[in-house]
Amino acid sequence: MFQITIFFLYLIAAAAFGISRLRETDSSAVLASTIAFVCGIAGVCWHSYILAGLILTPTGLHLSMSNAASLIGVQLAIIALLGGLQMALRGLSGGLLLIAAVAAALTVSAQGAAVSGVQTWQLQSHILVSMIAYGLLCVGAIVAIYALAQDSRLRAGKLSSVNRLFAPLETTEALLYGIAMAGFISLLLGVLLGLTFVEDIFAQHLVHKSALSILALILFGVLLLGRHFAGWRGRRAVYLYLIGFIILGLAYFGSRYILEYILSRSWG
Repeated sequence: MFQITIFFLYLIAAAAFGISRLRETDSSAVLASTIAFVCGIAGVCWHSYILAGLILTPTGLHLSMSNAASLIGVQLAIIALLGGLQMALRGLSGGLLLIAAVAAALTVSAQGAAVSGVQTWQLQSHILVSMIAYGLLCVGAIVAIYALAQDSRLRAGKLSSVNRLFAPLETTEALLYGIAMAGFISLLLGVLLGLTFVEDIFAQHLVHKSALSILALILFGVLLLGRHFAGWRGRRAVYLYLIGFIILGLAYFGSRYILEYILSRSWG
């Protein structure tokens, strides 16, 4: 039942942000933005509360694939609300909240098996930080695709009222690199925690997961250095970001699928 309520709170917030962006010079924009923030904040608070109870249990972390997706949905909603503080990004915020609504609907109330049989606080910290990093970089991937769509519309010279939902490309790119920086720092911390606290990484068949995570970390680092020192932007930078994200996705979801469904081993 809670999934439906959160779904509609995000849906209303998404629609209100879209209206606010399309009618930014109209008096109704203030009312629409107020509704968007009220519903969005209510959705995030309830979503976070429910999900925390499902994931953080006395027996350890319970991170099913659906609840991992729901965790990413919370991060999508939070960044959407932060982006909504800037009028130019409210169209993007609406899109992020639509995806967050779908992720919230995937939340499963039944608790499955724990990530691993015995979890120390160090291992739990590694898993949570890694999931937060993946969630942030997932949001960045969505923003990157949004930036590609903007670039394609500009190149094609498509002019319509829909264009008002798009922020200036420079604003979208600035948001993308801000998310990339936060995701890079979180991923770096997650990798360091994993290398420090995960015992006998080869015996746990996690070497491929670590190798792919480190490769993704290097690519994001190169991207951020290129942005800072060489002013990288445009399609080349966006494609590099997406390549790094795909590799990171293989590190998490690919490794988990192989471990749980092929090797019948616990993940963590």
